[in-house]
Amino acid sequence: MAGTPDIEDIPQLPGARILLVEARYHTAINDLLLAGARGVLEQAGARIEHLVVPGALEIPPAIRIAADLDVEIAGFVALGCVIRGETTHYELVAGDSCRGIMELGTSIGLAIGNGILTVESEAQAIERADPRQQDKGGHAALAALALVAFRRRLAGGVADG
Repeated sequence: MAGTPDIEDIPQLPGARILLVEARYHTAINDLLLAGARGVLEQAGARIEHLVVPGALEIPPAIRIAADLDVEIAGFVALGCVIRGETTHYELVAGDSCRGIMELGTSIGLAIGNGILTVESEAQAIERADPRQQDKGGHAALAALALVAFRRRLAGGVADG
């Protein structure tokens, strides 16, 4: 999927609380991811909340804490960027942050869109993050919204407006 998601693909979920959990390490890249995610969430009519954590490994625990303490949050969008370096740290952070997010989604059923980029270079990250290019922040928000809408539809609630 390249570019910003089409408006007709975005579920309308007015008032749904979506928590953006951002590992604010690469500022310029994260600004692009946030712009894409916010754009999609605003088009859906969602209420956006934003939490910043130090790094990608802190995203899954932050989501779990928020989910345990605030039942009004409908979904989550994980945003961050891990760029390969010269050590195995990249593999650990990329793998464990993704595994943590998947575990939350599959074991306790949270609606999470994963927008943590795992890339070889800053240039790759910018291309993937930029809303005018691959818009991975927007696509992560769309994934979270799709899961929230699916849950509401199965529960007999309002999925689209």
